[in-house]
Amino acid sequence: MVRLKGLASVGVVFLALAAVLTSGALAGPSTVSTGTFSARGASGTSTGSSLTAHSASTLNITDTAKLHDTGGSGSLLHESGSASGTLPGSMKAECNIGAELMTNFTIYAAGGTIKGHGTATPHGSGTYESFAGTLVATGGTGRYAHAHGRAGLYGTFDRRNYALTVQTTGKLSY
Repeated sequence: MVRLKGLASVGVVFLALAAVLTSGALAGPSTVSTGTFSARGASGTSTGSSLTAHSASTLNITDTAKLHDTGGSGSLLHESGSASGTLPGSMKAECNIGAELMTNFTIYAAGGTIKGHGTATPHGSGTYESFAGTLVATGGTGRYAHAHGRAGLYGTFDRRNYALTVQTTGKLSY
């Protein structure tokens, strides 16, 4: 976390960013890390309101979740289960299945949660119905408090027991 005070700090940030960019000293292909900077005015006192910046990381995500029905009624399903892949953990979702599958979800991963929503178009009929669409991460808690990203959303829905198998692939920044 970077804590900055007043206008003098803006120059410090630009100088630090320029030094990082020109030196090529990035912390890896998908991570930019910053140190802690504090700036004071000529008198040595704080010169204004404080600004906070967070280090950003981006992950290429490929995950699979196997979810089972935990309640709901009609076309509204409450699902939960395990997730494996880049961000293993558990997942809960509220899904509305109709001409379009709409969902709100929470992923419980090590270090925090990721929340978001998705939409997908169902294909086919019969016992198993496939779907394809997009998933959007909109926030979270812990290390994922500033999570945002977009992913492909694919999977199957089992009409006998209302189970969902969900696959996602995309990018997550946090």
